[in-house]
Amino acid sequence: MKLAALAFLSWAAALAVVPAADPGAKPQEPPVVDPGPVGGPPSDAIVLFDGKDLSQWRGERSAEPRWQLGDGCMETRPGGGIFTKQEFTNCQLHVEWASPSVVKGDGQGRGNSGVYLQGRYEIQVLDCYNNKTYPNGQCGAFYLHNAPLVNVCRKPGEWQSYDIIFHAPRQTPEGKVTPGSFTVLHNGVLIQDHIPVGGEPTTAAPLQGMAEKGPLYLQDHGNPVRFRNVWIRPLE
Repeated sequence: MKLAALAFLSWAAALAVVPAADPGAKPQEPPVVDPGPVGGPPSDAIVLFDGKDLSQWRGERSAEPRWQLGDGCMETRPGGGIFTKQEFTNCQLHVEWASPSVVKGDGQGRGNSGVYLQGRYEIQVLDCYNNKTYPNGQCGAFYLHNAPLVNVCRKPGEWQSYDIIFHAPRQTPEGKVTPGSFTVLHNGVLIQDHIPVGGEPTTAAPLQGMAEKGPLYLQDHGNPVRFRNVWIRPLE
């Protein structure tokens, strides 16, 4: 009984610190956004890749990206990944990708790449169609942190999509880290549900340390992975 009473008091105290909504305040009219075609981009998005050129990107080891461009997509090539020229904080990101149609290798050696928010926090890209690997390293994992809730990989060579809601971790004036979060849909299915993102970058992240803003980074991991229809909505 005492535990129940203490729990009730804690709940009541928590409610007491939440400011009450002003009943007289007039709700703000939300802006109108044209959602665009299925898969976007919506009218307020920044188009990072539309299949025509790589003008929004720079190379990891060169000023110009070395990836192959053709058939409305870009494909990884040896020589490093690519960064966006622009930097972002909180955002909604849409990326479509496809692993090679000809299956080679297994585990982490099959269709491996990665989508790194702020160049630091990776959502794994991997061909996990009938391909076993460690759970927090499979397709859709927040790499080495959180395994996806489900495996919804399409067959090798088929186009797949990530829709990612990212809130960046922040450092307080006292030096403490306020965690951010990832919510991820893979092929329209929820696979990461508001999971915490601390300040420590993912293993193999090209950028280290915390920053207010950072570029999107697409990884070259030695496998010919294709990307198309990449757009982002800043959520500031």
